[in-house]
Amino acid sequence: MKAKAVLLASVALASAMSLSPLKAQEVPPLVRQINNGNWLPQAEAEGLRDELFYQRAIHAYVTMLPAMNTIGMRDGSEEAFGKGYNVLPIWKSRMDSRAWIPTPNGDVIYSLTFLDLKDTGPLVVAAPPNVIGMFTDLFQRTITDVGLIGPDRARGGLYLLLPPDYDGQIPQGYFAFKSKTHNVMLFFRTVMGKGATAPDPKEAVSLAEQTRIYPLWASEKDVKPMQFPDGSGKRVQMMYPVDNTFWTKLKAFVDHEPVSAIDPELRGVLASIGIVKGQPFNPSAKQQELLKKAVETAPKMILANRQLGRPDGRNLYYRDRQYENVWAGATSEWLQDSYLDVDQRAGFFQIAFSSAPAMVMHTLGAGSKYPTTRKDANGEFLIGSNGYKLHLPPNAPAALFWAVTLYNITDGTMVETPQLMPSINSLNEAITKNADGSIDLWFGPSKPANAAETNYIQTIPGRNFIATVRLYGTGVSFFDQSWKPDDVVKVN
Repeated sequence: MKAKAVLLASVALASAMSLSPLKAQEVPPLVRQINNGNWLPQAEAEGLRDELFYQRAIHAYVTMLPAMNTIGMRDGSEEAFGKGYNVLPIWKSRMDSRAWIPTPNGDVIYSLTFLDLKDTGPLVVAAPPNVIGMFTDLFQRTITDVGLIGPDRARGGLYLLLPPDYDGQIPQGYFAFKSKTHNVMLFFRTVMGKGATAPDPKEAVSLAEQTRIYPLWASEKDVKPMQFPDGSGKRVQMMYPVDNTFWTKLKAFVDHEPVSAIDPELRGVLASIGIVKGQPFNPSAKQQELLKKAVETAPKMILANRQLGRPDGRNLYYRDRQYENVWAGATSEWLQDSYLDVDQRAGFFQIAFSSAPAMVMHTLGAGSKYPTTRKDANGEFLIGSNGYKLHLPPNAPAALFWAVTLYNITDGTMVETPQLMPSINSLNEAITKNADGSIDLWFGPSKPANAAETNYIQTIPGRNFIATVRLYGTGVSFFDQSWKPDDVVKVN
């Protein structure tokens, strides 16, 4: 019995020895990958937490830029012209490079204001006929087009803007729309008449001044009279913040708007950097440094994407030209076939504002298109030190007008030189045309001797720029590509 017990003990010991220690391949993968299954060193854990905070701040910047773009315009406008549902700034002598705003169009008359339905309740906007415009929420999600593509079909009409939480009566006789945010942007454009030496803005301004805005439930005697301050000739700063004000303004937006305005996942990202509706936003000194780093680095990342281009080539309008579609074939909501194109959306709102169906849909004789180029015919970036020529074939498919404008690459502000208006359009009858009706335009730091003054746009030496061709009332020859602008050609 004793010998048998010794034998059994030996077998048990041998069996136990064969099972330990565990072989490396039997360790769960994350135990093996992360510090052999132990907590991280304190310094490493703190560093990784800071890195995640920074990455979340980058993500928040990229995804919230459409709203911050609008907030910058709103705050700049209200500082310059005042606040109120009855205040509608109009650039009555056109908008030029003294207005710092993303890719403005100085070839139409702008009417631009910001409404707060939380303060006023439902608002009625009496839109004049023949407006090209839109209402968007603060994220620049289109509420509706106004004009030929809108429900009024360019006849004008009464638009009723409803707050996101409105559940009251909706009277008949209005084009009624509910906004997802309390803040709403009103953006109207009216087309100038032709002029012998420059477009004539008189009728376009008169039309814009027919706009009326008033609370739905206010009696006539209590409605504030409209004010139409003139924005032309003024230095107006309407760009989004480039410092930590970005985050404090974002926090104010989150507090002011309903929870439903931002989807829960994005709210989670904002919460991870301390921005929660109704709660204090008190980043530590270290977090403030990371937020500052993010607000400085994120725009460079967006710019890098724009600079390097899309691998899929969706952004190119033509197979044999440099011109790009700033929507890259997406809808006006930035939807591709199976995803929301967040990078393309961020690239757009870095340099532009307002995205509406009329800008994207293939509508004949209505809507607008914006082929934009950042490169010359040789594929080199446009820079203001060089001279360039742009040839536009005859019969541009633009029932209303065409225009070409130069912008800074970083934020879409107009290139500012002593000219002040870096744009040429077909409403100026003094533009020099070739015998076949085609037109040659010239860009550069100084005007070529053979270029007409009306056909020349001055550039800034050493600074890159982009050139945008606008086609209002786009025709079929644009869509079948039987008409297309030549590439910009370097001439010196």
